[in-house]
Amino acid sequence: MLCFSLNQSMERLTFPFLFLVLSILSPSDGGSIGVNYGRIANNLPSAVKVVQLLKSQNINRVKLYDSDPAVLKSLAGSGIKVTVDLPNQLLPSAAKTPSFALQWVRQNVAAYHPSTRIESIAVGNEVFVDPNNTTWFLVPAMKNIHQALVKFNLHSTIKVSSPIALSALQSSYPSSAGSFRPELIEPAFKPMLDFLRQTGSYLMVNAYPFFAYESNANDIPLDYALFRENPGVVDSGNGLRYFNLFDAQIDAVFAAMSALKYDDLEMVVTETGWPSKGDENEVGASLDNAAAYNGNLVRRILTGGGTPLRPKADLTVYLFALFNENQKNGPTSERNYGLFYPSEEKVYDVPFTVEELKGYRDKRKSSSSPVTGGGRLSTPVSGNVSPSVAGQTWCVASGEAGKAKLQPALDFACGEGGADCHPIQPGSTCYDPNTLEAHASYAFNSYYQKNGRAMGTCYFGGTAYVVSEPPSAYSIISLSPAVLLLYYSTTTTAAVCGFCYYVLMLAKLLLIG
Repeated sequence: MLCFSLNQSMERLTFPFLFLVLSILSPSDGGSIGVNYGRIANNLPSAVKVVQLLKSQNINRVKLYDSDPAVLKSLAGSGIKVTVDLPNQLLPSAAKTPSFALQWVRQNVAAYHPSTRIESIAVGNEVFVDPNNTTWFLVPAMKNIHQALVKFNLHSTIKVSSPIALSALQSSYPSSAGSFRPELIEPAFKPMLDFLRQTGSYLMVNAYPFFAYESNANDIPLDYALFRENPGVVDSGNGLRYFNLFDAQIDAVFAAMSALKYDDLEMVVTETGWPSKGDENEVGASLDNAAAYNGNLVRRILTGGGTPLRPKADLTVYLFALFNENQKNGPTSERNYGLFYPSEEKVYDVPFTVEELKGYRDKRKSSSSPVTGGGRLSTPVSGNVSPSVAGQTWCVASGEAGKAKLQPALDFACGEGGADCHPIQPGSTCYDPNTLEAHASYAFNSYYQKNGRAMGTCYFGGTAYVVSEPPSAYSIISLSPAVLLLYYSTTTTAAVCGFCYYVLMLAKLLLIG
């Protein structure tokens, strides 16, 4: 490919400076973070105190699971954007009786908006897995709720949708093979997606990488599930490379929509999270993993970049949930998804804003090493690591990132980032191949190695990724061993031009011998 520096003894980058990389690359084009405010508990603070907590944490979006008057009144004048929910048990009435839908909107939406900034209505929640079989009432209920909004002239500011679970997918791996369950397509998905398109709304999706990891911990690397550095997974269908399970799950839904010709619809992730505690058989449920998942997810969303399949689709994501809820049924994890205890104390530190990202770092235990796992998901993209370079990693540019993102990332790396970019200047040793991706890869890797391969230093707004084997040569005959040896001997970064590290070592031995 091009030149790569191998010195890994430099000082680690301080995280405030690391954040500068992220903010320069995507200062205002990131997504948005909200929280789910569930109340299945008997020890939660009052709604007034909850609103004060939200404001103190700079959380500006909240999703409710009902339309409780006390909560909606408390949110009035707060500036917080609100999603209210029409519960599943009301779907039959809302579907069969337009006057019921009109009355519900009058009492639960129109009575509070705009003082309470209601921006959307979730009609039901995960209806397709509702044991009461309310699927067939969903779209008629959505249409009647929308018509009620029209009568109150609220339809242009308040969207209507319905959160689906990933269990609505027939296939989700690889992401490119994402498809909806066949029995739901004609009676439910096509009418619902048509409605969303006609009303300018979006699909709501609940996505939990935790469930996938818990069920397949031997096959899914923990680092892949927690947004940590990993070799990535190549989608065999479209060739895109994924570096976290969240993106893969979201793109599976995008692919399912695309298969039905609904590429134009947007998506909001209405639930995602990771439990801080679980039963003995709930693999991966821990405070450290929950802190890593949610913290790294927030960084991933607020710094933008979309997904591999939809690189321009900045997402709005709602973390689940605001509090631990002590009256929820099911395994221990169900009562331990909260970001806060009922006392309003944080369960763990997690940033909620771009400003807070400046001081954020994934507090990975020093004893934990990268999890490689087994099976198809954990196969390194670049193949097996050569024994001569085991334990080393390199940073390369993503060819899918595009010029609009790669160029400012390269400019930063060679400028304020302090990467050694002299070898990629015209006429210099590593100028060829003269492509943006090749030059960016050199600069990114120089920056990465210079800063001790610190966590997050191979990100560049989503335009770079880490590999565990030296990138292969763009041409084995482009440079003579003598030139390579000269460069290797005189540069403090031990840059390798056009060859893998072990090829350079061989050339050196041949010349000396």
